Amino acid sequence: MKLMSSLILIPSLMLSALVGCSDDAAETQAASTLKPGAGISVTAFHSPIAEEKFQTIIINRALTELGYDVQPIVEVDYSAGYTAIAQNDIQWAAISWDPLHNDMFMNSGGGEKLVKLGQYISGAAQGYLIDKATAEKYNIDTIDDLTDPKLAKLFDATGDGKADLTGCQPGWGCETVINHQLDAFALRDTVNHVQGSYAAIISDTISRYKAGKPILYYTWTPYWVSGILIPNKDVVWLQVPHSEHPQGIDTQLSNGDNYGFSVNSERIVANKAFIDANPAASTLFKLAKLSINAVSAENKLIADGENTVADINRHADNWIKNNRGHFDAWLKAARNAALK
Repeated sequence: MKLMSSLILIPSLMLSALVGCSDDAAETQAASTLKPGAGISVTAFHSPIAEEKFQTIIINRALTELGYDVQPIVEVDYSAGYTAIAQNDIQWAAISWDPLHNDMFMNSGGGEKLVKLGQYISGAAQGYLIDKATAEKYNIDTIDDLTDPKLAKLFDATGDGKADLTGCQPGWGCETVINHQLDAFALRDTVNHVQGSYAAIISDTISRYKAGKPILYYTWTPYWVSGILIPNKDVVWLQVPHSEHPQGIDTQLSNGDNYGFSVNSERIVANKAFIDANPAASTLFKLAKLSINAVSAENKLIADGENTVADINRHADNWIKNNRGHFDAWLKAARNAALK
């Protein structure tokens, strides 16, 4: 009798196990298609720099797969964009330079209204450069060499005897740093900070270089400019005599070099209330990573003429296709966060 009971029990246990496996598989399948953002509208911004669209589209694609109702990207200057995020008119952006944008972050409400997440793009450099020929001929290697009126006059593009520094677009974070350093290094008497649409003023600078004239300019990497004016081949970076930053940041690198700006990360900045209510989006923003080499490659494509919205969307889709494993890992973690 005991043997018969045991024989009856074994199939029952097997059936229970099979049912349990089926339930687990169903839960796994459900989790892999979960749409935690269903019914939630979300909008991103980037500045009028076309090269920022690529990194924004990639995150938008992930948000779409998570079910969010993704709205068209808004193009607006940084300061206005930060304010819009603080007011929740816009929910996020993938262009928060840290620490360069710290003042804009704080002026828009700081941690009470905004949150910075992850390290989306790491290793972004910036600083001052001059053409290599002039640097070598006159032994110019630091920005304060231009306190010498004779050296500064080499970079005069307007005829006033002062160097013309192709600088920062008004309202950008670099504007404050450059103006601070022009004062701190006593350069105001010999250097003009030329401002305007960065695309326009840097194009003029490149034209001057192609005409064989000395150039002095600010730029950052990754950006297409350094694919045309190649550092250590066409141009060289100028160092600063010591750290001098409006936020009191030590900008000296571990190797002793000092270019006056911190190495930045581009992080995702988002509305705090939106993040608190959306663990899936929060997790996505924390985990997403895009290599600086991928951004440089995209900048090169845009500089070579593949610069329409359709082109950049195609580039983003190709990146996702070639990095699907990483992309799916972001989605899995985001969906799991929504289940907790």
